[in-house]
Amino acid sequence: MPMPISAEGCKMEIGMEDKRDRNRNNKGFSLFLSIILVFCILGIVVFSVARKISEEMSSSAIHNLSESLDLMKGTLEAILDKEAEFQQLLALEVATMEDPEGFISSYNNNRTMVKVSIILEGERAGISNTGEVFTEEGLDFSSGADVEGLLLSQSYLNDMGTWAYTMKCPVMDGEEEVASLYIEYIFDAFESSLPDGFYNGNAMLYIMDAESERLVLKPKGIGERNAGHVNLEDFYKANNIMEEDIQHEVAGSIANGKNIMFYHDIQNKASLIFMWAVNKGSVYLIGYVPIEAIQQEGRAVNQNILVVVMVMLAAFFLCCILYYFNQRQQVRIRKEREAEREIHNKQLAEALQAAQVASNSKTTFLSNMSHDIRTPMNAILGFTTLLARDADNPVKVREITRKIAASGQHLLSLINDVLDVSKIESGKVVLTMGEFTLNDLVSSVDAIIRPMAKAKDQAFHVTVTDIKHEYLVGDETRINQILINLLSNAVKYTQKGGNIWFRIIGLPQRSSQFEHVRIEVEDDGYGMTPEYLETIFEAFTRAENSTTNKVQGTGLGMAITKNIVELMGGTIEVSSEVDKGSLFGVELELRIPEGQADGQFWKDSKIFRILAVDDDEEICKGIQTLMMDTGIQVDTALNGEEGLRMVEESCQGGEGYQMVLLDWKMPGLDGIETARRIRFRIGSLVPILFLTAYDGEEVQEEAFHIGNADVLAKPFFVSAFKEKIIRMRLEQKEKEAPEGAGAMALKGLHLLVAEDNEVNAEILSELLDIEGVTCDIMENGQLALERFSHAREGEFDAILMDVQMPVMNGYEATKAIRALGRKDAREIPIIAMTANAFAEDVKDALEAGMNVHLSKPIDMELLRKTLNQYIQRKE
Repeated sequence: MPMPISAEGCKMEIGMEDKRDRNRNNKGFSLFLSIILVFCILGIVVFSVARKISEEMSSSAIHNLSESLDLMKGTLEAILDKEAEFQQLLALEVATMEDPEGFISSYNNNRTMVKVSIILEGERAGISNTGEVFTEEGLDFSSGADVEGLLLSQSYLNDMGTWAYTMKCPVMDGEEEVASLYIEYIFDAFESSLPDGFYNGNAMLYIMDAESERLVLKPKGIGERNAGHVNLEDFYKANNIMEEDIQHEVAGSIANGKNIMFYHDIQNKASLIFMWAVNKGSVYLIGYVPIEAIQQEGRAVNQNILVVVMVMLAAFFLCCILYYFNQRQQVRIRKEREAEREIHNKQLAEALQAAQVASNSKTTFLSNMSHDIRTPMNAILGFTTLLARDADNPVKVREITRKIAASGQHLLSLINDVLDVSKIESGKVVLTMGEFTLNDLVSSVDAIIRPMAKAKDQAFHVTVTDIKHEYLVGDETRINQILINLLSNAVKYTQKGGNIWFRIIGLPQRSSQFEHVRIEVEDDGYGMTPEYLETIFEAFTRAENSTTNKVQGTGLGMAITKNIVELMGGTIEVSSEVDKGSLFGVELELRIPEGQADGQFWKDSKIFRILAVDDDEEICKGIQTLMMDTGIQVDTALNGEEGLRMVEESCQGGEGYQMVLLDWKMPGLDGIETARRIRFRIGSLVPILFLTAYDGEEVQEEAFHIGNADVLAKPFFVSAFKEKIIRMRLEQKEKEAPEGAGAMALKGLHLLVAEDNEVNAEILSELLDIEGVTCDIMENGQLALERFSHAREGEFDAILMDVQMPVMNGYEATKAIRALGRKDAREIPIIAMTANAFAEDVKDALEAGMNVHLSKPIDMELLRKTLNQYIQRKE
């Protein structure tokens, strides 16, 4: 039978249980604190070891980077030494030659050498193996850099548009220096000797010319090249290295040819930037490596240690949380899920907003394009209906066809804009470099823009100042496109009676081989808001207000312009203020072509001394600058009275002027009155050219009455001056020639035409028939080839060849015709007439053997000039 439990015993039992609970709690809390202390000590030890390992591995990684850079440096120096050694051996061989210039001119290039040249002792010019005259002008050896004792030039862009350098080696015959040997090498040759990858593609590497601080080579496979990395300054800007003390330290190291490494954040990543001297500091390897790439091995070890520690800590805290804080854990998990859900919802909202913006942009663009394309299409279709109705009225037919042509040209420009921006975005735009004159460029732009400005009663001002070279090398078509885009916009967005200024300004040259040009287009029109200026160079954007909404366009012009300018290595900027106007500035560096001034023309023309009279001193100085290389003495006067006095004094001294240039509008004695007095004092033997910035119709009539006078449009160019002299002489010969001399431009020609489109073939046949030209039309290249091969020699004067045709395309047909054994197959002009109108299409046509490329739609005036240029007339 159980014993009864008293109240006191019960209280004692409860008290003991409470005491045990308290003891258990105290023990558990002590154990918990002990475990936490042990884990803290373990964590401190682990983190100390991990930090030490990381530091040691970082030091090792930096040492490995230095060794890699030293290896690449040694490779590049070995290449330079081999090139110098080869050039010295070649100089020894040249010294034994009886005709060293002949030996050099026939010397073949290798993979690294681009051009081999020689200048004999005492001579200022020599010969290259490319066949051109060679001078040291344009090569800069002033830095004193050398390789094995051979002078090393500053880097430069050669004729192929590739960064290059030149070594100069004396040619010694015994103790006597008999010549200097120059060999041009390209930096691209270094690429095959450099590693294909650097820190798994995470590092960036350039080769920099120390003197000019230009980045001359970016090896393939070593990082993505930033568009801003053109020189050291751009490297600083692109990577936000703007600290003056760092730049000063780098400049000092480069000046002393020393290596330098420093840490800096690049694109929000801690990185190690290196600048490693090659060849005693004449060339530098520069770039950067993210610290995370350098510490990759150390990070892997630390990660493994951290994983172990974290697993242990997780196990410990998991047990503690399960034992002590189960409910709190559930609350925390619930909060985390709610936070994740909130972040996910926010991301979904942002994605939805971005999709809506993209959809709205697409809708807006399609709406604009639909409107802009339908507008000229509606005009074309409407005028076509009117043309059918008024076919018997020649006056209306001519007016309607003119309007159809204008609408068609506008539609073509819209299509070209869309195609251009597509090509630019896909990176397929290719520049077609060639020699051109500023005169032709300004004249072609003036011919398009001046009528547009005149139609709105706007004043169009054109000035060219401080330009030293009129002949330049560049993509004339693309430069023309830039100017037309900027100037046509200026006309569109300027009110009636406003002003448009087009300026070409010569800036100080950075290199003797390049003309530094600034192009400015300014207007006093509607202007632009600061908000729109931030997006003006983005595609599919247009200013939106009640005034400019009436102006048609795709909104692509400025985006295309900016991309073309940057493709040429230039810059574009814009400033504007609402209701005050806008100013666009473009800076380009255009190569100066090699060659001498055409002094023989002026000798044959018997022009040795001219007088320029203009009240603008800058214009007078510009004429003197441009005529400097012709060997002609140019005297200047700032008013009509002074010019008249100088003409009289020159005649009295027996050395008169062979040409007088007179500004039409001058204060006091103007150009017309000055010309009359010159004629009264010295007669009409001296030709007079009136300089005018206007259309010239009024002054042309005055010039006719004065006699032996003509008009020369401003701005002054030597090429335009020569053309005017030739034209004046031809006009004089035509006046002296009997009536009826001359013949129709194209009449009597017989052409072979390859065109697969029946409508195009019919139109071309009718246009040629108007010119008195007969033609045989073949519907593909195979039939054209067979027709030509069976024709008698000389039966056809030229071939008009479409490109995209069935059976055999135009390129294949051209190559097959050129391969025929007949003489006329090699000589007959073949003209590409195709809708493929990009620069690479022109290149493909010329490589196939065609003489010239004309894009569709056909311009008969251009076709007429082309045929007259390439066809040797039988008569």
